[in-house]
Amino acid sequence: MKRIYMDHSATTPVAPEVLEAMLPYFTEKFGNASSLHGFGLEAKEALEASREKVARLLGARSEEIIFTSGGTESDNLALKGIAYRNREKGKHIITTAIEHPAILETCRNLEKDGFSVTYLPVKRDGIVDLAALEAALRPDTILISVMHANNEVGTIQPLEEIGRVARERDIFLHTDAVQSVGKIPTNVDALGVDSLSLSSHKLYGPKGVGALYVRKGTKLESIIQGGGHERGLRSGTENIAGIVGLAKAAELAERSMTKEAERLTGLRDRLSSLVLDRVKDAWINGSMERRLPGNLNFGFRYVEGESLLLYLDSKGIAVSTGSACSSKKLEPSHVLLSLGLEPVDCHGSLRITMGMSNTCEDVDYVAQCIIEAVERFRGISALGRS
Repeated sequence: MKRIYMDHSATTPVAPEVLEAMLPYFTEKFGNASSLHGFGLEAKEALEASREKVARLLGARSEEIIFTSGGTESDNLALKGIAYRNREKGKHIITTAIEHPAILETCRNLEKDGFSVTYLPVKRDGIVDLAALEAALRPDTILISVMHANNEVGTIQPLEEIGRVARERDIFLHTDAVQSVGKIPTNVDALGVDSLSLSSHKLYGPKGVGALYVRKGTKLESIIQGGGHERGLRSGTENIAGIVGLAKAAELAERSMTKEAERLTGLRDRLSSLVLDRVKDAWINGSMERRLPGNLNFGFRYVEGESLLLYLDSKGIAVSTGSACSSKKLEPSHVLLSLGLEPVDCHGSLRITMGMSNTCEDVDYVAQCIIEAVERFRGISALGRS
């Protein structure tokens, strides 16, 4: 049976070129970058060369890149680091209701520590309400954190406009760009951000490594104490093999991003049309105009997304639902609820995220299987037959 992977927002396969670049740093180039002998200096050289490659993808300077274990750690360092370092200026933070848990849970933790957090609503298309942002600003607001692109519905936020608001009021702006880096342009100056989180395994690099961009002059307090690695902001021996892999993935993304985005947009729109033309009571969650190239989030009435996922898996197709599974408990997606969907409609969603391995033939097969699955499950549903 043919296997088709369309869950690239969850993780991506390691690109062959990335694996090839990493391998020597597991064997003959295994030194600690803090050591002063030849093995250590070799690792240090690779570390700094990788920092330059990641910075280039973001339009940043190499000294503004801090390597971490991934997007979650980067988000924690950015939010807690800025909040704790600047708490004398104010203790109010603004974020959105549709952020990744790495942001939302960090904000809830900060609330326990005396900070006040405003969770902005979004419109039905998933775009942040800029009027609500303006209304939420306070004299003690020190930080705004808005994700660049949503991991579930692929909506791309107007960070440039948000950045202008933040700069006018001397407020720090952070963005979780885990889903956008390597897929669409993420130039930090164009976006107007002071910090930006990214994760290697979302752009064909290895798991367990990421980075945080910190604009020069932005002061952070460290949240991991130790030997003072990464400018004292992230102590711990650097994962050189992983960092080299991230850097190679960034290099590949810089080279291929424009053409790949065009190709994936075509596949995305083809799949959307094939399904929506054949299936009634179906829709796309999130904006189609401001959307990641390979992302589709379908809504289907009278069908459980989990049933669709399992049916597609039986056909060799890997996708995800629009609901967040927590062990044995299935809850409606907080993102879809924030878009104004009813809980029952949230459960009928399906997220499809395409990548480099996907083809037009894959799209046609997936569309056929989705149509078959919806017809099958509606046929045995009392609501679907009514």
